Amino acid sequence: MAAQFGRRLRRGATTAAVAAAAVAALSASQGPGSPLVASDSDQPAAGPAGSTPSGDGAASGNSPYFTDLPPLNTPNKPGSSVNLPVTGSAESGIPASVLAAYKKAQQTIAGTDAACRLPWQLLAAIGKVESGQARGGRVDAQGTTFSPILGPALNGQGFALIKDTDNGAYDGDSTHDRAVGPMQFIPSTWATWGQDGNADGRKDPNNIYDAALAAGRYLCAGSRDLGLAADLDRAVLSYNHSDEYLRTVRTWFEYYNHGTHEVPDGTGVLPAESSTGTRPDTGSGTHGSNPSSSPSPSPSPSGTPTPTPKPPSKPTPGPSDPGKGPGGTTKPATPTPEPTPSPVLAAVRDAGTGELSATAGDAFAERVKVRAQSNFGKPLAKVSVTFTVTGDTDAAFDGGKRTATVVTGADGTVTAPVLKAGEKTGAFTVRATATGTALPAVTYAATVTARQADAIARTGTAELTAVAGQTFADVTAAATYKGAAAGRVTVTATMITDDEKPAENDKGPYFTDDAGNPVRTLVLTTDADGKVTLSHIYADGAAGTYKLRLTTEGGATVVIGLMVEAPAA
Repeated sequence: MAAQFGRRLRRGATTAAVAAAAVAALSASQGPGSPLVASDSDQPAAGPAGSTPSGDGAASGNSPYFTDLPPLNTPNKPGSSVNLPVTGSAESGIPASVLAAYKKAQQTIAGTDAACRLPWQLLAAIGKVESGQARGGRVDAQGTTFSPILGPALNGQGFALIKDTDNGAYDGDSTHDRAVGPMQFIPSTWATWGQDGNADGRKDPNNIYDAALAAGRYLCAGSRDLGLAADLDRAVLSYNHSDEYLRTVRTWFEYYNHGTHEVPDGTGVLPAESSTGTRPDTGSGTHGSNPSSSPSPSPSPSGTPTPTPKPPSKPTPGPSDPGKGPGGTTKPATPTPEPTPSPVLAAVRDAGTGELSATAGDAFAERVKVRAQSNFGKPLAKVSVTFTVTGDTDAAFDGGKRTATVVTGADGTVTAPVLKAGEKTGAFTVRATATGTALPAVTYAATVTARQADAIARTGTAELTAVAGQTFADVTAAATYKGAAAGRVTVTATMITDDEKPAENDKGPYFTDDAGNPVRTLVLTTDADGKVTLSHIYADGAAGTYKLRLTTEGGATVVIGLMVEAPAA
């Protein structure tokens, strides 16, 4: 689960005893009847001691994890015994973004699965054990780690054997899977349980909001009630099949239940130094194992002084041994560092594309721009990106093509060709995908709006007069937009009443439709010069003056008078 940048749990009685003692001490500080403290009968049996679980069905693939235990004096009872080790109240501090993610996950799940009774303190305990609370809260404003947190390759050598399931998309390893992110999901589990906890449209295991919500839903699976000790234990064991892991998580869970406080991002307490005295690696996101760490010595009982060991006698010089140090001591073996994975394509993301909107027939002023990103969050050059126009539209890229493939430059970005609107108005979609991969696409909404006119006027000044039963002379008008001819603009012609609020007139002059039926509303389109002509307007009804209204797309209007004369005697 957690990346191996700190002390790891060693199988054996010593660490188990330390963890059990910590649970006992913390449990004793609570009131009786706490429903979340497991008894031995609540804990499912683990496999044989020293066995390596397969990792199947575990969220983390049973990867290594941090084994540091909290101080035995609980946060709200500092100094309760002078015989307890004191490490300071900083251990109960949780980075602000990380704490907010845990609480938001609890709130979200309470709204959809209240019966689970997920406590955010359980997420905090797992986050502590898995990644030291996202490396002490080293996350950006959106909750994404500054560099990926990766566990070791699950190659069966000391860990579970899990071959690659994501082509290296999440973990940068195309041979074996690795646990990824603050909650250390293996890629195959993330593919099923991944969530979008911060509503940014992506499911990113390196984002604490996404990872915390995914962990919560995973723990609540199978109708579990985490208010019951047995269900809580089963949930934790489903994350990592180890009784020692369960005891470690339980210890932190009880500790956080006694009180926590918020600390600034990046200032959380990292796991303790390893036996070599080095701090965890917080840069590259990869970490080597440290199986040689030893448990700290237990404190002396109250009133019993700790004996001071006598210095050893001076050794007798002996023959030189290249494998020995001074005095015949064995030289420590130099650990072989785990190779850092090569950067591989992890995602394609938006690179600042603005609103995509254009008038029918025009080119879009904005162009789609994306950035290819590696598994380390860095720009990646020479990545092929395919842009596709989808939906019921006639918009297309230059040359009338609905797809275009372009390669990213040195800065990892690439811009799609110019997009041109067709004659069909409405919404459509542009998708950007890494060519030939199953990585999520970046999707953009685009809109084609109708051509508009902001003015329309009749051409000609002659009175429009006709005798009832005859036809009027052709009526012509010209539409403009910002002073220029507005070609191919929709114009609606309507015979209207002479009221304060005009409506369609059911008497007087009329048009005919294609079938020759009388109609009093007609839709036309201006020509390239912005002109429209209405012919065959039939005079009908009683003699008098009637009104013809022309309205353009864009709201410009003009009202034209039509005079109907009575037939001669």
